[in-house]
Amino acid sequence: MLLQRSARGVRPTAAGEILYKEASAILHQLDQLPSAIRPSGTEPEGTVSLGFVSSLAPKLVGGVLEECRTSLPKVTIRVSDADSFGLEGRIAAGSVDLAILYEDEFATALTRKPLFRQKMYLISRVPLPDQDDLISLERIAEIPLVLPGAVNGRRALIERMFAAAKLKPTIALEADSLASEMWAVQNDVGCTILPVGDMSHFGPDAFARPVLIEPPMYLTCSIAYSADFPLTSAGEALRDFLLGFIERRVSQADMPGTEWIARP
Repeated sequence: MLLQRSARGVRPTAAGEILYKEASAILHQLDQLPSAIRPSGTEPEGTVSLGFVSSLAPKLVGGVLEECRTSLPKVTIRVSDADSFGLEGRIAAGSVDLAILYEDEFATALTRKPLFRQKMYLISRVPLPDQDDLISLERIAEIPLVLPGAVNGRRALIERMFAAAKLKPTIALEADSLASEMWAVQNDVGCTILPVGDMSHFGPDAFARPVLIEPPMYLTCSIAYSADFPLTSAGEALRDFLLGFIERRVSQADMPGTEWIARP
């Protein structure tokens, strides 16, 4: 049985959900087939679904789309954003071809190319009373925090760092999206910890200056895609373009705390 009917309506069974995911992946592959079999040497052409981890999207999406119009004029990009765990699931389901995401541990079966390491910062609405250029885990343990739920790589890293220091974070709220997380911080529910060292894209007075955490916490930013299905020529061209674009982008002043680690 694929569907289950009740007084509340119709919903898929577990088998129905599996069928939907597998069928979606097959249809996506068929949609990409013309690009995959295009003769070599021709200009890349086709549609690529590109995902961005939500905390990086404001810094990268505009520049990527603008430069791609010139560099890859026949490639159409479909952009989406989510947390890294969600993006990994979309790659596995075939609804996203490429994703720029943050990872703490390389646990899932994806093809990935690590690009840079990013330090983590404490984010608050207004400066803390004793705010300095660095903040310790001991001090953060005293502050109410707004963090993502447990199934999240950033949350796992934070919990592990606190446990190693024999500390426990004070969780004021668990947020189910970055948008709700930032809304809670702006409304003084608590502070958060993000791989973002510049919050100017939210506006000049939306948040206080991010404070670097000591000892440092790192997340690794990677380009990730399916290990089971090859990229189309358009996907490969976009992947190669992103390597150069992001290397240039992370050297700019509004992306502090980065260390480029990609090998040629």
